[in-house]
Amino acid sequence: MIPLKRRKVSLAVNQQNDSCTFPHVSIFILERKMGTSRRAFLTRLGRSKGFLIKESYSSSITHVVSENNSGDEVQAWLDNQTGRDTSSSGHLLDIRWFTESMEAGHPVIVQDRHILQVSPKPNGDPTAMLMKSYACQRRTPLKHHNSFLTEALEILAQNAEYNDNEGRSVAFRRAASVLKALPCRVRSMEDLRCLPCLGDHSQRVIKEILEDGSSREVESTRQSEQYQAMKALTGIFGVGVRTADRWFREGLRSPDDLIRTGQQLNRAQQAGVQYYDDLQKPITKVEADVISDIVEKAVHAVLPGAEIQLMGGFRRGKEVGHDVDFLITHPEEGKEERLMPKITNWLEEQVFVKFCEYLHDQIHPGLLLYQKTTRNSYLEKMDGPARASSNMDRFERCFSIFKLQKSAVSSKSNSTASAEDVGTGRESERPGEHHAEASGWRAVRVDLVVSPYCQFAFATLGWTGSKCDRLKSHLTACGGSVLRSVPFTGDVLFVLQLFERELRRWAGQEKHMSLSSHALYDRKQNLYLRAKTEEEIFAYLGLEFIPPSERNA
Repeated sequence: MIPLKRRKVSLAVNQQNDSCTFPHVSIFILERKMGTSRRAFLTRLGRSKGFLIKESYSSSITHVVSENNSGDEVQAWLDNQTGRDTSSSGHLLDIRWFTESMEAGHPVIVQDRHILQVSPKPNGDPTAMLMKSYACQRRTPLKHHNSFLTEALEILAQNAEYNDNEGRSVAFRRAASVLKALPCRVRSMEDLRCLPCLGDHSQRVIKEILEDGSSREVESTRQSEQYQAMKALTGIFGVGVRTADRWFREGLRSPDDLIRTGQQLNRAQQAGVQYYDDLQKPITKVEADVISDIVEKAVHAVLPGAEIQLMGGFRRGKEVGHDVDFLITHPEEGKEERLMPKITNWLEEQVFVKFCEYLHDQIHPGLLLYQKTTRNSYLEKMDGPARASSNMDRFERCFSIFKLQKSAVSSKSNSTASAEDVGTGRESERPGEHHAEASGWRAVRVDLVVSPYCQFAFATLGWTGSKCDRLKSHLTACGGSVLRSVPFTGDVLFVLQLFERELRRWAGQEKHMSLSSHALYDRKQNLYLRAKTEEEIFAYLGLEFIPPSERNA
């Protein structure tokens, strides 16, 4: 049932002009960044003054009007909607032309100040590339040609996050994402002339690196006490930006300072400090495979027929990561309910008996060094389009720290390399910290997520990323307590999952849909769109399917 107010707006928008005084001027008002209500108001206003305003774009349009969009953004939108190059058709105009025409009572002459400038497209230059503005429209491989630029921009993005400047962080990360998708190395600023999402600040940094080999701003940031301290403190499992900033202002600079000053820590933070060195070391694909074997045994022991999918960076083809994510479901709807406590109980009580022969080592009980389990709180009828969108999914899940036996990794690798070779984290003397070289095991972050089968495709898309795994862990490790300590707004999702964020932005701005890790809702048709595969979701969104290995935005 469409609310009365919305029905009135829709009816008003769909009304045709009773009389058209200026038939030679055909206007299309772009809703992107404007919104349905404002577009409807401007449409009614224009038609009341005799202007011909079309509901959809076509080749007959002479004037395209938009608000708060660049010329490149409008051009990219039109090209995408029509599936062809529309650069030679019609005027692309700022809203000022329309408002001045309304005041004058007739179409005013188009002047330079009205025209949205569009970057010239390359003509016969094979090295130039037209880049689409949404990360979900382009392929981004794991390895790219411009890490010397993207690493610098990502340092500035990270520092912006530490200073609670999410807008600047988003700008730097989008710029870095574009550079990652380029098929060749950037050698001059001329190579960037047709690229979207490169703001003035990002271009200044890039220009300085290309000309001088480094950026003074980046190096100053990298070496600053605040940046180094915030990086160390937010690297603690269970610690968000606001908590780290408070500690920094109190004079704390490292995990050791927390112990020295006797800071009050919650259970997750205590585990984060205790296993800090291990959790900073990269997790190899071999280690992830060993954990996969353990998780698969545990899940199938308590729920035969369940399906387990390795997610995150390892699904995208990465050889190392900071944690290991698993998505679990069962083809029979409802079988997955309240599954997580059964899995964690089995892991804690039986796993070492089951794997004793496999590990060929002296076994000690206690696989889970830390675990926090939350229940599924998503209900479609309650969490539909009327509810404000959330950036966090609401599946049943367990964020944990596993004890990984190094001998199991050695057996799995089929080589002389053992788990002792992974990482070079320093030994510390923090109370209660294990000594990795002597203990024969290491601590590893593992996230387990349970999804109903009907939501599995959406959950798979969301948990594949790309994302910043450690910040995701900080936001969710302790449930509400951590969430309250972190600035949690729409832009945080960019840090969590850039590719997923861009998908949601595309769905909302370009397709009038709402996408989450649970569902896809079409606001025009007022219904949920069901999908069994990621390919179906991309098709609903009108996007080319991009495989996981090319979502490393």
